[in-house]
Amino acid sequence: MNRRSSRTVTRAAAVTAAVAATLALGVPATASASAPPSVTGAHRQAAPGIRQVVLQGAVNVRDLGGYGTYDGARVRYGLAYRADALNRATDGDLSTLDRLGLREVVDFRVPLELQYDGADRLPAGLAPISRPVTDSGLYARMLAAIGSRDPATQDAMLGHGQAEELMRAEYRAFVSDPGARAKFGATLKDLVSARGPLLFHCTSGKDRTGWESYVLLRALGVPAATAQQDYLASNGFRAAADAALRAALKQSGMMRDPDLLIPLQEVRVDYLDAALDQLTALYGDLYGYLTQGLGLGLRDLAVLRARLVT
Repeated sequence: MNRRSSRTVTRAAAVTAAVAATLALGVPATASASAPPSVTGAHRQAAPGIRQVVLQGAVNVRDLGGYGTYDGARVRYGLAYRADALNRATDGDLSTLDRLGLREVVDFRVPLELQYDGADRLPAGLAPISRPVTDSGLYARMLAAIGSRDPATQDAMLGHGQAEELMRAEYRAFVSDPGARAKFGATLKDLVSARGPLLFHCTSGKDRTGWESYVLLRALGVPAATAQQDYLASNGFRAAADAALRAALKQSGMMRDPDLLIPLQEVRVDYLDAALDQLTALYGDLYGYLTQGLGLGLRDLAVLRARLVT
């Protein structure tokens, strides 16, 4: 298959960078596949097959239901959700999340992200499960580059294709890092155990969350092209917020060329391909990755499909 800081940051600079970063913003088995659960005013059909959960404090929250599978079935609505971080959820957002009936929220963010961005705000009685998945130091590197306020340093750290290669390295680690595999596998197993609707997220809801979503959809029998469409949709959901962050960084004088961040803000086919190439090299195919890499047995895969597909 062909799929394709060393610099010290002061706390004040890092906090300023983190504040800017916040502007940008991983049911029962009888649930219907033809319509989403009844959450008045919460769902919006953003594109064919892609249903957004509309929140004020997060921009990339989606129901993974509705996608067709290779054999003509459909992924059920209201069972698996993907999102960006929920630390900025408003009181109104909490009401929307409460109406989703979530039983579990999995947070893939590493401690540094939690330190600067803050913990999730969730409905009463719901606490996030922390399952940090490596970001290969990307968040720290971004803070270091922004916090330096030095164009030459920022260019040296992120320019000339470096940011793109950092992203590809992160995606390869999703497959090769034992800790990442354990966290991704545990989250899929939670869906197998049918504890109820589950939401997983990272900071931007596009990389760690995007990979887990892609793997889940493929495990359910969703064609690769459709799963890739779901992955790439993050660019549309995040475009305005990411552009606002770059504008704010330029206006504040923290970055002369904030476009250096674009490769870090976007999802790209070659990032996904880097993970898929690593998957092929280590496990041969998706089934090998699911079973040997993530620890799902044949029964797990069968139950996962029976519960999430109709």
